[in-house]
Amino acid sequence: MPPKKSTITTYQRAHMLRHNPTEIESRLWLRLRAHHLANVHFRRQHAIGKYIVDFCAPRQKLIIELDGSQHLDHEEQDNERASFLATKGYRILRFWNHDVTHNLEGVIIAIEQALTEGERNE
Repeated sequence: MPPKKSTITTYQRAHMLRHNPTEIESRLWLRLRAHHLANVHFRRQHAIGKYIVDFCAPRQKLIIELDGSQHLDHEEQDNERASFLATKGYRILRFWNHDVTHNLEGVIIAIEQALTEGERNE
């Protein structure tokens, strides 16, 4: 059953994406899943409205997006999406796929810092 705030189509697409992650998503998910990072619950391929975000910590209102080279051509759509998510109270962290591949520990540190900053702002 889809959440009330997303369409059935968006929910079904998120479900399909969860079962077909990219190598980069799988690599980061191993570090985020099962409360491994700061005892925070993350969801992957999480539907919010008409959008699907790569990773989301709903209680902390933190979204993590992984960008490949395809995002260079979608700046306007990414800005529209970011604006919508901000209206819902979410903060977005963006990382290039290259960062996850070559500097996973730096990515994890940046996520931990964002979680700490979010706690201070509550």
